[in-house]
Amino acid sequence: MVDHFFADPYLAAVYDAWHPRSVRDDYDFYLPRILTADAVLDVGCGTGTLLHEARQAGHSGRLCGTDPAAGVLNRARTRTDIEWVLGDLQSAAWTAEFDLIVMTGHAFQALVSDEELRDFMVAVRRALVPGGCFAFETRNPSVRAWEHWTPENAVVVGLPDGSLVRITTEVVVPFDGQKVTFAHTFGGKHPSLPQVSRSTLRFLDKDTLVSLVERAGLRIEQQFGDFDGSPLGSASPEIITFATR
Repeated sequence: MVDHFFADPYLAAVYDAWHPRSVRDDYDFYLPRILTADAVLDVGCGTGTLLHEARQAGHSGRLCGTDPAAGVLNRARTRTDIEWVLGDLQSAAWTAEFDLIVMTGHAFQALVSDEELRDFMVAVRRALVPGGCFAFETRNPSVRAWEHWTPENAVVVGLPDGSLVRITTEVVVPFDGQKVTFAHTFGGKHPSLPQVSRSTLRFLDKDTLVSLVERAGLRIEQQFGDFDGSPLGSASPEIITFATR
C-alpha cells in the first residue's frame, strides 16, 4: 500500500518543501558514490532530487528512478534525461543491469513484513551486476526515534506559492519490537487541506539486517552510524549499509 503522503500531488510538493535539498545530508553522503557508478538505480526515488543533482553534476551514464507513488514520481519526471519507472523493484525485470542501487530517505523501512524484505533483497541481487553495490540506510532502533514523533514537535512548512502547512506527527500504534505506525496530519488554508497520511515502518537492528543481507547472497562492504561517515555504534542514529553482490 502506497502512503497517501507520496501518492497525493499536493502532499508530494509538501514533501519537497519539508525536506529541502539544503538539509539532505544523506544526499551529500551518497552522491560521490553515484557519480563513480556507470549505471545507477534509485529505489523509492521520490521526487527525483538526488538523480536530478547527479545528472546536473555531470553523470553521463544510466540513471533510473523507480517509485510506486505517482504523486512524487510525476514531480521527478520534469527531467527527461533520466528513466522513471512507476512501480516497485520486486515487479521489475531488471537482471544484472546496475552497478549501484541506492535507497534513501529511510525508504527501506517501508518494507514491513518478512516476506516483503526477502522478496526485495532477492530483487536487489538480481538487478545488480556482479560486484555491484546496494547502498541504503535504516534508523537504528536503539535510538527510538519514534519517541520524538509527537504533536508537541509539529512543524510549519512554507511552500513556493507562499502557503503554510502545519504538519503534526503522532504515533498511533506503538513500537512492538519491530514496527511503528504513525500519522501525519497536514493543516492549513490551501483547498487541498486538511489531510491525514498513515504510515508503518519496520525497524531492524544491526544483527537482523546483516543476516537479511547475507541470506540474499550479498556481502557487507561497509557500515556507518551517520551521514558524516562516523562508525556504527549502539547510539548511532543510522545504520547505513553498503552491501556488494
